[in-house]
Amino acid sequence: MGRYVVRRTLQAIPLLIGISGFGFLLLQMTPGGPLAVAESSLVTSADMQRLRDKYGLDDPLYVQYLNWAADLARGDWGTSFNTGRPVIEMIWDRIPTTLTLTGLAFLITLLISVPVGILAATKQYSIFDYLSTSIAFLGISVPSFWLGLILLYVFTFTLGWLPSIGLSDPRQDHEGMAALWDRVRHLIMPVTVLALASTASLTRYLRAAILDVVAQDYVRTARAKGLSERIVIGVHALRNSAIPIVTVLALELPDLFIGAVITESIFAIPGMGRLFVESANLRDYPVLMGILMIASVLVIISNLVADVVYGAIDPRISYP
Repeated sequence: MGRYVVRRTLQAIPLLIGISGFGFLLLQMTPGGPLAVAESSLVTSADMQRLRDKYGLDDPLYVQYLNWAADLARGDWGTSFNTGRPVIEMIWDRIPTTLTLTGLAFLITLLISVPVGILAATKQYSIFDYLSTSIAFLGISVPSFWLGLILLYVFTFTLGWLPSIGLSDPRQDHEGMAALWDRVRHLIMPVTVLALASTASLTRYLRAAILDVVAQDYVRTARAKGLSERIVIGVHALRNSAIPIVTVLALELPDLFIGAVITESIFAIPGMGRLFVESANLRDYPVLMGILMIASVLVIISNLVADVVYGAIDPRISYP
């Protein structure tokens, strides 16, 4: 297993190089440029040229990319064109917020989808199965930005129950439990929006996987031995249906991270998703590339963890 992990890690290096090169090229092809926001009647052409020389924007694309890649290999993520701050500092300031948001959404996804998916499979064609399936299809179909706006309209502007933006009320000086409750109230709607699609998707996959397993001979044999339904489903069916579930979970983590871009923008949450949108509007290439690399590494790590878990839950799978 150790050699397999090392081999997969080494294989990820050329993949990251390809992703970074393609992403760098796409950013350079977008209309405008990093200095477009600085253009005005008060900025002379000489000032603009000094900025271009400072950031090497007149160099060929391959030279710009090689310089960026060499700095990244040394641990230097570059400097923001907009703020002048190191990119790593800007991202590091936003990571805790995004991790809190996506972590809570992932936890809620597991707590809801696993029991609902199991019950829907064990009570196939029941009212609960039809109801959960319909809600799951609705959750998959509803766009997250539309759901966010609806929640804002209902719970903030109509009922006045929940705050609309941010993570805390700047007008209040909360401490202790009051500060915690204020944070919870601000997180209810964004976490709901972020978790809905993941919960609906995982519920459907879990139901289908368990239904496929319970029709197998070994499950019927377990029931014939007199084992309780809880043991049959919880030990035999759930474990043997875990591989497609682990695959879906490995894909859900990056999806939650990407979904945070929309959610954080709607609710004005100062996380990495909102930083990505702000940097895209300002053509802040170093920040955009930094976030792109983090998302790429997250996808690779998620798939690697899924492969390792495959071997742990299924003894038929082994890695050379």
